[in-house]
Amino acid sequence: MKRKRILVVFPKEWDRDEFSRGDYADFEFVYAGFDLFSFPANARLLTFNVVRFIDELVERWRGRIDGVFSNNEYFGALIAAAVAERLGLPGTPPVVVVTAQHKYYARLEQSRIAPEAVPEFSVFPFDVSDPADVGLSFPLYVKPVRATFSVLVRRVEDFAELRRHLTFSWMEELIIRKLVKPFNDLMPMYTDFTIDAHHLIAERPVAGQEVNVDGYVREGKVAFIGLCDAVMFPGTDQFERFVYPSRVPAAVQERMRALAERLLSGMGYRHGFFNLEMFWDPDTDRLMLIELNPRLASQLAGLYRRVDGINPHRMLLDLCTGSVPQVAPIRTGCSVAASLVSRRFDGRPLERDPRPDEVADVRRRFPDAAIMLYLKHGQSLAREMKWLGSYRYAVVNLGGANEEALNQRYAEIRRLLQF
Repeated sequence: MKRKRILVVFPKEWDRDEFSRGDYADFEFVYAGFDLFSFPANARLLTFNVVRFIDELVERWRGRIDGVFSNNEYFGALIAAAVAERLGLPGTPPVVVVTAQHKYYARLEQSRIAPEAVPEFSVFPFDVSDPADVGLSFPLYVKPVRATFSVLVRRVEDFAELRRHLTFSWMEELIIRKLVKPFNDLMPMYTDFTIDAHHLIAERPVAGQEVNVDGYVREGKVAFIGLCDAVMFPGTDQFERFVYPSRVPAAVQERMRALAERLLSGMGYRHGFFNLEMFWDPDTDRLMLIELNPRLASQLAGLYRRVDGINPHRMLLDLCTGSVPQVAPIRTGCSVAASLVSRRFDGRPLERDPRPDEVADVRRRFPDAAIMLYLKHGQSLAREMKWLGSYRYAVVNLGGANEEALNQRYAEIRRLLQF
């Protein structure tokens, strides 16, 4: 049988890990893009021309690939959508990706479709100098209209704190401008939006349990994979873990699915995976939309595999090649799975980095675990602390017969890595 060739644009580390350990003999993967987070690869960001990059991909792979996708939120998802459209391959329409990724215009769409599930919001430029131009009274949550990994997302209590938050060195400003430039260059090709990515959105703070709703759309029909709870470090808004299955009441989960279906349909989302984040406030029973990510949440995909025995990555490959995603559950022995984040809030580097042989030993002892290290030092550590208020240094995806067993296995992994 001829293998299907898949172009993976700006591959995520979770995708490479999955394709290296899974059974994908019927696919051939080709990769395009560079690592945005490690030197010297990320130096390409300084001269990156996204339009030329897309043209080169289209020219090189026309008639030579069966599908294209990206789970990379920075550049990849929009680039893959553009390439798919140009090559006549299945993909999410670029206009939908742009709208979903631009937090202000996404809020406008959400307000049109489900106004009861949208907090009060406004938009303003990075160089705002007058508190009145923010458009909302303090306190508020502020975030760039185009960002990911919660970069520069923060609750601010007053205008002085906002200005401190938005004061950057010349290097930080250069990085921010280079990170949003590809989006700014592509946005006018697919929309008539006039507010570019050099703006921020302010939102009225909301509370509750954050839940990720994952699934895909094919020919306009929505299919759900599952719902994961986001758990924060106590007293913070920083992720400590994502847990599947969700513990919110079944009736609330049904309402979340209904809200997701209404939003996707209203936005014209007819093809592609999605990850939709929302809040449920148990005190008011109200649902609030956070954001729609137009791609597979690859960090969470393995959780569904560990518990339900389904493979979202293979379903994604089916979808991007025009096939009906195949769901073939297998028995797993896990009743719970989690993506567990190791994070520091004090701004100090680790006392020691795990040695390669220690990491290899842990992977031998826990072959079902996916272990990602994000070891940081110097300016990259300081920058993440400033932009996020903490920094993550490892993520472990793991399953267990129950939550106690999962936590015990996680503690043993951390002990072996000497965290």
